[in-house]
Amino acid sequence: MAAITKNEMDVLIRLQTAETETVRILSYLKTIDKEKDALESKLTTFVKALDKKKASLAAVVKATKEMELEIQTTDDRIKKSNDTLRHVKTDKEYQVLQREIDNNKKRLESLENDLLKKFEDKDVQEEIVQEQMADLEQATAKIRSDQAAIDKKCEDDRELLETYKQQREDIGASLSPAFLKVFNEISETSGGLAVVEVRKEVCRGCFMNIPPQLYIEVQRGKDLILCPQCNRILYFSAAE
Repeated sequence: MAAITKNEMDVLIRLQTAETETVRILSYLKTIDKEKDALESKLTTFVKALDKKKASLAAVVKATKEMELEIQTTDDRIKKSNDTLRHVKTDKEYQVLQREIDNNKKRLESLENDLLKKFEDKDVQEEIVQEQMADLEQATAKIRSDQAAIDKKCEDDRELLETYKQQREDIGASLSPAFLKVFNEISETSGGLAVVEVRKEVCRGCFMNIPPQLYIEVQRGKDLILCPQCNRILYFSAAE
């Protein structure tokens, strides 16, 4: 056990107060950041859904244009065949060409029917995209507003965090490097709680009883004593 003065123990207790508040605020801000991330994730979901609908619409538009081009090509082929039909000289050539024309007419009719369906599909998907774009605009405005409100709500906490960080640094500078090293190591492994009070032989860090003789040593306050169970620095308050 290392010897410690009352002043050094008081500094450790003050350092723990600053550490406790720092950890508390950091935990709160972490929760706040998760709220903001959840809102951002919600917005991302909206965007992805809209992108999916836009891609679907783009595919329909592309298919429509390709179908229109095929209709034009088929129609031109029919016209060309009709022109050729007037100049054929044998019955066999006439029959072959006529079958080709008939087949192209059937194909043209089928394409035109399919094109009408594509136009209907395109109109429906365009309406869906427009609706989702409006929904996204509203959702974006709402989410950005909510995020701004969250930032506003924790402005004071962020400022207070910097204050406690500075306090921790200033207080730590008044400790011996050895004691500060012990404090930092315990704080890091104990969730930010390195210095705890002992009340009625009970450690307030792990709420386990300590040996009576050790309790007496803590009350004397002459040595730096760690809890046998949780390894935290123990101190006794006369106001117990």
